Amino acid sequence: MSKNEDFITVEGLRVYMGGVAVLDDINFRIKEGEGFGILGKSGSGKSVLMHSMRGTREYKPDKGSIIYRVALCPNIERCGWAEPPSRAGEPCPKCGQILEIKEVNIWDCDPQLRHNIYNRLSLMMQRTFAIYGEMAVIQNIEEALKDIDYPKEKRVAKIMELLNRVELVHRSLHIARDLSGGEKQRVVLARHLALDPIALYADEPTGTLDPITADTVHRVLRQEIERGMTMIITSHWLHAIEQLTDHGIVLEDGRIIAAGKTTEISEKLRGGYEEFERGEIEAAAPKVKIENCSKSFYVADRGGMVHAVKNINLTINEGEIFGIVGVSGAGKTTLGKMLAGLQTTSSGRILIRIGDDWIDMNEPGEYGRGRATPYISILHQEYGLYHHSTIVENLTDSIGLTMPAEIARMKAREILKMVGFDEKRIDDILQSMPDELGVGEQHRIALARALMTEPDILILDEPTGTIDSLTLNDVIRAILRSRKELNQTYIIMSHDVDFVERVCDRAMLMSGGEMVKVGEPSEIVKLFKEREKVMGA
Repeated sequence: MSKNEDFITVEGLRVYMGGVAVLDDINFRIKEGEGFGILGKSGSGKSVLMHSMRGTREYKPDKGSIIYRVALCPNIERCGWAEPPSRAGEPCPKCGQILEIKEVNIWDCDPQLRHNIYNRLSLMMQRTFAIYGEMAVIQNIEEALKDIDYPKEKRVAKIMELLNRVELVHRSLHIARDLSGGEKQRVVLARHLALDPIALYADEPTGTLDPITADTVHRVLRQEIERGMTMIITSHWLHAIEQLTDHGIVLEDGRIIAAGKTTEISEKLRGGYEEFERGEIEAAAPKVKIENCSKSFYVADRGGMVHAVKNINLTINEGEIFGIVGVSGAGKTTLGKMLAGLQTTSSGRILIRIGDDWIDMNEPGEYGRGRATPYISILHQEYGLYHHSTIVENLTDSIGLTMPAEIARMKAREILKMVGFDEKRIDDILQSMPDELGVGEQHRIALARALMTEPDILILDEPTGTIDSLTLNDVIRAILRSRKELNQTYIIMSHDVDFVERVCDRAMLMSGGEMVKVGEPSEIVKLFKEREKVMGA
């Protein structure tokens, strides 16, 4: 049999959470060897659909079916090995019996058969690196091969094959924790490919990566699809979905609103771009001074000192939205942590003005940085939400707000409206747990939590991570509104240059820990693109 056969069929799928339909009457088919895109704004149900299709127990449908048409070993109890449908008629690679076509509804079948299918599916999660940080790259891949009892005498050759496929041969002996974000994600991909899955689910596989690094991962993923891998992908990068997938669906509020070729249906999510008037900033006094600031770390297994930040000199004014641009590893996050008082400088200093006094962030204690940190909020790349607390608890009790409960709740409602939540949904959202919300919604919750403490300075580290273009508009609107109403100063570290150009008053380009240039956002963005195009060539 040939490839391009029907492989996965979703029929009449409904999933309820908290009495609300998060997926409603979902129907589509995926062919073997196809790249299939699941598009939609944050909270539309993309991740829930992926988990339900993969067979994750917590996402069992309330109605409908998910059918895998597979080439199955007939000896289900002792073997039950599954391959894509094109392998029907071939000997089972595990026991030698002839593989037969079988349609399996994974939510309504023999438990052993369901387990067998589940083990042949892989899921790359968003915003996480499922690797052993203290192990070398080759050891990480070997661990995955051990999990499937891959023959020991064949592992070295298999590891080298996988490293070639993900373009990481030059990093084979590096410790995983020291890799860049894009390299870590390719190690994760290699570990999944080592399992030889019949289908790979990739949920926002490049959401936290800069555009240059993301393009490398996209290229590797596309190569796997061209090799015959069936891949189901969600991504807020519309150009990635168009490059990686052939067909797909668009979800909105748990329902399919468009289906077909992804180059055509992606238009349903385009056009969300809005022009924002940043407003004029009145002449303001300096709020932050960075003077000859450097930060170095000693890393034994990398042979000595790593210079993360090198001799930065910069002044940021009160009420300014200031962008710090650069690829992953440029030093943005390290500088942000020093600005927030989470790390001290190795040399030089950072001064924050509180009232009329300048606070040296290297000085410990209540009269040093302890005086400034209550007026600084930081939004980390990983959000930092408390997953065992409700949203209202995340916005109030969990951050130590001391005010009557009803006032805290009213304040939380206002902040959620400010970051773009529909007023009709806010009461339900306040009682939800973080994991019940989409990633983009969690992102806005994290921004709301940063705003709840009424800080003078907000430090946002990659604030556009995995959010779609429509949610991005809400985030920009919230930033501009809070700056106008509360005179807050924003410092934004981002590789999303379009976002920086739309929201920031000034920007700085960083590369290799150094300041390249400070100027108008459009000027910095143009310079960034020119430099990275040359370096990526």
